[in-house]
Amino acid sequence: MTTHTTRMLIVGSGPAGMSAAIYGARAGLKPIVVQGLQPGGQLTITTDVENYPGFRDVIQGPWLMEQMQAQAEHVGTRMLWDTIVSIDLSGRGEPGTAFRAIGDGGDIYEGETLVIATGAQAKWLGVPGEVELAGKGVSACATCDGFFYRGKRVAVIGGGNTAVEEALYLTNHSPEVTLIHRRDSLRAERILQDRLFAHPNIRVIWNKKVDSFLGDPLAGGLTGLALTDTVTGEASTHPTDGAFVAIGHAPATELFKGKLEMDPSGYLLVEPGTPKTAIPGVFACGDVMDPIYRQAVTAAGTGCMAALDAERFVAEREFAAHKVVQAAE
Repeated sequence: MTTHTTRMLIVGSGPAGMSAAIYGARAGLKPIVVQGLQPGGQLTITTDVENYPGFRDVIQGPWLMEQMQAQAEHVGTRMLWDTIVSIDLSGRGEPGTAFRAIGDGGDIYEGETLVIATGAQAKWLGVPGEVELAGKGVSACATCDGFFYRGKRVAVIGGGNTAVEEALYLTNHSPEVTLIHRRDSLRAERILQDRLFAHPNIRVIWNKKVDSFLGDPLAGGLTGLALTDTVTGEASTHPTDGAFVAIGHAPATELFKGKLEMDPSGYLLVEPGTPKTAIPGVFACGDVMDPIYRQAVTAAGTGCMAALDAERFVAEREFAAHKVVQAAE
C-alpha cells in the first residue's frame, strides 16, 4: 500500500481530465491522474472523430486520447492506473487538510485540490447486435456521428428530450429521420414535441421496441432494426442506415453521493459558469457535470477551467497561510 500526494488530484482520464492535467502541470501543481476503469474515457471506444478542432482529416478516438496523455505526461503529469473505490472530502479544503481517495488495491491518493472528471456513459438497450454494430451504424451521439449519415436514412430510439433533440439535429444531414418509441406518447418537453411533429422530414413509429440491430459488422454494417409491437406483439423490421440510441446518460457520480450536490439525474452541480462545487478546492469538469453538450471539446474546455481555478485556490491558500505566519512574527 502506497500513499501518493499531490497538489492536484484528478480522478478520470478523458478529455476533461487530460486537459486539467496539462494546465495543472504547466502551473507547477504536479498533478496525479487516476485513470479509472476506462483510461481515456469514452473516446477510446469511439472510432472516427471528425469534429475535434485542429485536424483536417478524420482521426481515431483512441489515438486522440493517446496524444493527450503523452502531452500531459510530457509536461509533468503522473498517470496511475487505478480505480477509486472511496473518497473523503471531510477536510473541505481547509488549510492543512487534503482530499483523500482510496484505490481498489489499497493505495491512498491525497490532493490539496481535487478535480472530478469521471464522465458519463450513454445508456444502451442491451439487445443483440448493439455491441457488434457500434460504430458501424449504431451510435449514441447524433452530434458526434450524424455527419457520417448525410443523405441516408436514420432512426432515433427513445422518447425523452434527448431523443427528440437528436432527431431534430439529424434533419440537418438526413432527409428521412424516424423516431421509434415504445409507448404511445413522448416524455419530451412540449415545445420540443411541437417542433418534432411539425418537421416534414421526421416520422414517429409508436409502440415499438427494438429487439435487435440487424446487419453484418464486417460487410456494410447496420441494415435495419428488428421491432416488436408493445401492444399486439407483432414482429416487424425497419430498414435504416444508422440508428441512434437516445435513452439518456448515466454520470459516474456514485462515489460522491451524499458528499456533493447533484441534480435529479445524478450530475454534479457546480457554480454557474465555473467548475466549482460547493466544497472549496473540489472541481468538477466534463460530462460528469454537463448533461447538455457532452462533447470532447467542451469537456476539454471545462478541464482547463478546473485547472485554472485549482491553481488560484492553491495560490490564495498559500497567500493566506503566509499572512498568518507574518502576523505571528
